[in-house]
Amino acid sequence: MEFNAADIFEGVVDRIPNREAVVLGSTRLTYQELDARTNKAANALKKLGIKKGSHIGIYAFNCIEWLEVMLGAYKLCAIPININYRYVEEELKYLIDNADMEAVFYHKQFGGKLNNIRNDLPLLKDFICINDGSDANDVIEGSYDFEALISNEDNSRLSVERSGDDKYILYTGGTTGMPKGVVWRMEDVLMTLGGGIDAVTGEKYPTPEAFADKCLQDQTTALALAPLMHGAAQWQSFNAFFSGWKFIINDQISFDADYIWEIIAKEKVMNLTITGDAMGRPLCDALPTALEKGLDLSSLFVLASTASVFSASIKDTILEYLPNLFLIDAVGSSETGATGVNIHTKDGKLKDSGGGPKFTKPNFSEIVNLETLEIIQPNDTTTIGYLARKGHVPVAYYKDEEKSKKTFIEIDGERYSIPGDMAKYEEDGQMTLLGRGSVSINSGGEKIFPEEVEMALKAHPNIFDCLVVGVKDKRWGQKVVAVIQRRENSDLSLNEIKDIASKYIASYKMPKEIVFSELIERAPSGKPNYQWAQKFANSQLNIK
Repeated sequence: MEFNAADIFEGVVDRIPNREAVVLGSTRLTYQELDARTNKAANALKKLGIKKGSHIGIYAFNCIEWLEVMLGAYKLCAIPININYRYVEEELKYLIDNADMEAVFYHKQFGGKLNNIRNDLPLLKDFICINDGSDANDVIEGSYDFEALISNEDNSRLSVERSGDDKYILYTGGTTGMPKGVVWRMEDVLMTLGGGIDAVTGEKYPTPEAFADKCLQDQTTALALAPLMHGAAQWQSFNAFFSGWKFIINDQISFDADYIWEIIAKEKVMNLTITGDAMGRPLCDALPTALEKGLDLSSLFVLASTASVFSASIKDTILEYLPNLFLIDAVGSSETGATGVNIHTKDGKLKDSGGGPKFTKPNFSEIVNLETLEIIQPNDTTTIGYLARKGHVPVAYYKDEEKSKKTFIEIDGERYSIPGDMAKYEEDGQMTLLGRGSVSINSGGEKIFPEEVEMALKAHPNIFDCLVVGVKDKRWGQKVVAVIQRRENSDLSLNEIKDIASKYIASYKMPKEIVFSELIERAPSGKPNYQWAQKFANSQLNIK
């Protein structure tokens, strides 16, 4: 009895072949049609010499082909690897080399970058070009055309021995450092991120057949706004395809909040996934206009955020306009999946806009003292430790034994994933996420977490976005500096910011200086770019 993504997907297809599976712009595929195209992709991969355990890269903007290659690879037991389309050539070369890719599927406009580094990548044998509709003329010599490659292939399913031990790898850039591959067993990723645990009972589905059967009762329509090369969108696609949902892909490269509300109204979206304030803020700003235009948003039931800070002030404003909405703030990482969730409703607002996300302790999460390897108990409200998940967790970082030993740790005979997020217990027993320890600020001996300060600052109505960093200071060692993107035609002073933020954070956590930027740099997924913020703050303050 093995839980495998390809088997679950095929089980869903057999149960609901004519239900719509995926929508991107004007393109719509049923489960049967999507299955046929993924079978063609799998058969084409096999003819190229791709086999069980082979690594293939997907270097593209959101497109249906992204999903077809991903699912086709799973059918063959190959491992698709996400490639960040913003990477420059050196980052791209590092990732492809580190991930041991044998083939890359790429959008035509990215061919030039790949061609410039191909001679430095001896393992990379095959290039498959996906037509992106652009005017780019960067097709690599010797490339296959994706549509031509699969057009004459058999659309029957492969006979492959699949296993719950087959691997899933997600490359993550994190907040600092080079990208690293998080390796999961297929069964573990299905249980943690693919809907393999019953949301009502909290119990694991007993068999793959029972897992696939849930599609018979569930007809959710879901929209994920992150790019598919980010875990948030991939995992939402897992929940969709393994539950029989209709999955809507955002077909816009740049974020257009007005367009998103139009999609939600047109497709009757029930479940929307975003990545924090980078998407939440513009959606919130565009919501009044959407309603004034008469868009019917009554289908929207759940708005879930993951991977980045989702400020309470934004949640409260959204609920003023959509009072029946459930807002879910999921705390987690690529190395853990969700470690906890906070549910925010019109009748149950958060206490304040400061501090990190607060959530009820789930049975699979703990706070750990890494110095003693002891589990911190909920009645200890003073000790800050590391947020940890047990149970279905990753195997390792790909080809990084040292980092793996520090992150995936055994305590009292149980395996934990501890990627570096720090947390503490509150008096009411809830957990509070403080932020990633690697970007914490040490000012005058006090440890300050940027996310906590950022959430407090964003309570100010004239702050559109901000990042907080520590810069060198003779007196404090490091001082807190806020890099702020103001709303258009607005003024801000440090004293005004402190007046509002003082309601939520202690005085020693307050920014000692602020600098303004026309735009806060973030990853396409919305994740903060603290390296950019650090360099920008240093340059504005003439700190070397």
